[in-house]
Amino acid sequence: MNKFSISVVDDEKTIRDGISMVLDGEYRLSAYPNAEKALAAMQNNQPDLVLLDVGLPGMSGIDALKTIKKEYPEVVVIMITAYEDVDTVISAMKAGAYDYVVKPLHMDGLEVTIGNALDTIRLKKEVQALQGKYLKEHIPCFIGESKAIQDVMEFIKTVAKSPDTPVLIQGETGTGKELIAAAIHYNSPNWKSPFATLNCAAIPKDLIESELFGYKKGAFSGADAAGKKGLVESAADGTLFLDEVGDLGLEAQAKLLRFLELGEYFPLGSSHKKQIKTRVVSATNKNLPEMMETGQFRKDLYFRLGVIKVKVPSLNQRPDDITPLAKHFLKEFSDKLGKGLTGLSSEAQAALMKHIWTGNVRELKNVMEAAVVVSNNAELVLEDLDTSFRVALSGSDTSTANADVPDFPSDGFCLVSMLERMEKKYIQKAMQLAKNNESQAARLLGMNHHTFRYRRKKLFGS
Repeated sequence: MNKFSISVVDDEKTIRDGISMVLDGEYRLSAYPNAEKALAAMQNNQPDLVLLDVGLPGMSGIDALKTIKKEYPEVVVIMITAYEDVDTVISAMKAGAYDYVVKPLHMDGLEVTIGNALDTIRLKKEVQALQGKYLKEHIPCFIGESKAIQDVMEFIKTVAKSPDTPVLIQGETGTGKELIAAAIHYNSPNWKSPFATLNCAAIPKDLIESELFGYKKGAFSGADAAGKKGLVESAADGTLFLDEVGDLGLEAQAKLLRFLELGEYFPLGSSHKKQIKTRVVSATNKNLPEMMETGQFRKDLYFRLGVIKVKVPSLNQRPDDITPLAKHFLKEFSDKLGKGLTGLSSEAQAALMKHIWTGNVRELKNVMEAAVVVSNNAELVLEDLDTSFRVALSGSDTSTANADVPDFPSDGFCLVSMLERMEKKYIQKAMQLAKNNESQAARLLGMNHHTFRYRRKKLFGS
């Protein structure tokens, strides 16, 4: 590991020389007789730690400390004072000093204080490295070159610094709202604590309360004999992500509001109040202000959930990110399936860029998975993509695209029979491309596996 760098700022040459003599070799040292020279040097070479005398000529040590913490907040500062003046020490600590030492300096004690401070720096750097690794590997919404997504990401990093402020994420389906919530959590001081998620639309309204707040033994018929803790408690000191929060019933909304305002709740069937510290991040693609006007969503809850609002741009609003995301998913599925694909052809990229992404990032991910499944080429080419991409790239108009559709006969025809024939044709083709793998064939047609199996059995009888 590289040596830590330390700047010594003291107007007494004997102090500067004494500290340098003791610490030289273990750290990279620089020494300055006043704050002005030290701050000028920091513009080009920022140290990890500053030993800063309080009583300096010119700019005082306290003023220098305030400047350092404002311009270089990551730098750790230990103050040096000629006497243990309580007011000075309090001012220094309030201004952001890590610790202080008193003259005459005892080098053993100074080395311990420096060691503790550098341990703090080392831990912070390790945390940042781990967070960066997690975000890079698991949160593809961070993959993007457009200003739209970069602005969102920078805003998220700022928002995340507050460990408990509620955040409401708004955006179209498939824009990666859960990934944004995860990014907020893993950039926050709570990142080592749990990140729990609940899709409010996927849980029956009469069960949502017990999922959120848990229940006491025997709270209702069929309840677990031992009771159950809710997701609010499971995410204690961490983050609870409520997806599709607009689907919460009014009773659950009232209890969630109480928790957000007071940090307390009652498990279902219990008279024992619990207090838990959990950050709530919520998301919706619904128009909550419109729902408030019709009485479907509480105004007070809306304002409490949306203390900070994050608007996620659609993929169509950030076209510069389509190719980087496509390449990310290409590598992900190529590695997973052992395909060894080397990249995207220029034609395939052009087709992806021309497509209207109504399903946003989720749709792009599904398209890339399907293309990788059927590809037998060194790189992913246009022919690996769904037919609609090839038609779009060719610039075919509606009349060309409908060239295979027969003229409407004057005596009419059976639309149901025609649709069934077309469905059978495409199911057969999908099974052929997927080498009889139903799951992959379903993905090629953008269908749920169970739906695909049901339609196949209905149409083919097996």
